[in-house]
Amino acid sequence: MAKKEWEKRIAFLGPEGTFTELATKELFPNDWTIPFKSIPECIEAVDAGQVDLAVVPVENALEGSVPLTIDYLFHEADLFISAEVLTPIEQNLMVHKNNVEKYEEIESVYSHPHALAQCHKYLYYHFKSVPLSQSSSTAAAAQFVAENPELCVAAIANVAAAEQYDLQIVQKNIHDFHFNHTRFFVLSKRNDRIERDEDKQQIKTTLMIKLPSDRSGALHQVLSVFAWRQINLSKIESRPLKTGLGDYFFIVELLEDENAPLMRGAMEELRTLGCSVKSLGSYYTYHQK
Repeated sequence: MAKKEWEKRIAFLGPEGTFTELATKELFPNDWTIPFKSIPECIEAVDAGQVDLAVVPVENALEGSVPLTIDYLFHEADLFISAEVLTPIEQNLMVHKNNVEKYEEIESVYSHPHALAQCHKYLYYHFKSVPLSQSSSTAAAAQFVAENPELCVAAIANVAAAEQYDLQIVQKNIHDFHFNHTRFFVLSKRNDRIERDEDKQQIKTTLMIKLPSDRSGALHQVLSVFAWRQINLSKIESRPLKTGLGDYFFIVELLEDENAPLMRGAMEELRTLGCSVKSLGSYYTYHQK
């Protein structure tokens, strides 16, 4: 596909048919979307200027954070969050059309590790003795099944993947919990926000904070910076610094604009306390329809 002058180039975790592509199409229906094989490749593409933006998963409601995304943003790339998209996750069991009548005899189930975990109860009760095989994405699993019709195997993926790779869904909505969403970050080299007046939600700011030292009360001091200013935290999480056991940095999400006076004061106080603070910017949340 040739690039048009008015189009943005958007990297997403591929191949075609992933939940990441669905989230990407939600915000960028008319732009040039480009699949990449891994989260680091997506992030590196925007960091190197090969694309304008990258869409990557950051957290699932059932399986928690995606460590690779968080660690890469802290250790490897200097990027900002321009928006986040919340996508409902619905998992389906699908097979090649040659194997529809014998799908209960499948010899292996392929999918992304998170998808396999999200369907644990279903797989336990229906395919307890069938081996589970991990793929880089749900769409990659669907693609593998489509390209190997001689194998009696199945994939767990979304409806878009079934359509993309001409597979037959034999069991719908097999995920264990039906309130399941994944958050995706839209990453940019510029600290810009994607704004849609008709459906933007509460603004958020994400900070990555490294404490000055491992001393008693250090984290309490950091949280007090936000508490007395009545800045609401929507999330706090720790990740290893990769410098030794017990060394961590913290990801803090705040329901406030980084340009608000109280937030500027909080950032200054954190630095006065000796903290290293990396802001990923302020952004709005959008829900996939």
